[in-house]
Amino acid sequence: MTAAVRQQILISGVGGQGVLFVTRLLAEAAILRGLPVFTSETHGMAQRGGTVVSHLKVGDFHSPLIRVGQADGLLVLKAENLAQHAFFLKPGGWVVVNAAGQANFDAPGTVSALDADRLVQEGGNPKSLNLVVLGFALAVAERMKKNPDRLFCSLADIEAAVASGSKNRPDQAVAFLKAIRSGYDAV
Repeated sequence: MTAAVRQQILISGVGGQGVLFVTRLLAEAAILRGLPVFTSETHGMAQRGGTVVSHLKVGDFHSPLIRVGQADGLLVLKAENLAQHAFFLKPGGWVVVNAAGQANFDAPGTVSALDADRLVQEGGNPKSLNLVVLGFALAVAERMKKNPDRLFCSLADIEAAVASGSKNRPDQAVAFLKAIRSGYDAV
């Protein structure tokens, strides 16, 4: 069954939000599952606050960039970026976006919104926004199990990736897992 996994995910945010860290975490989860993976950053992170976009492909692909209209899903850490990158989403794809309230988003797929900014402020760790959104995406994917294009990994896969990457920093792993869990439990 793992050989059949073939998914393209675009992760979008701004410099300092941890777009590349979430991409690496998802890539590590794929590797731990024995899946081939490509990643590519397409916009620089030269300055805090500038747009950062990362492409993640899991499965049998030959290039790292996602073409317009081909992304199975979008993880959007800043709501304003959805308008900039929605054209990557294929019809019927999924979007998880950090946004206050249930605004009407123009995207050719299912949009799930979470006010992650509020959650991280309440939790006292604003730097964990990326992990809160990832946790929420994992929970939404679990609810959408009938959709074959759902997120390729589970909460357990991400927990294993965190453990693998934080072997020498158990305190860091605990903080990461707490943030992921807060997003996961927000569904």
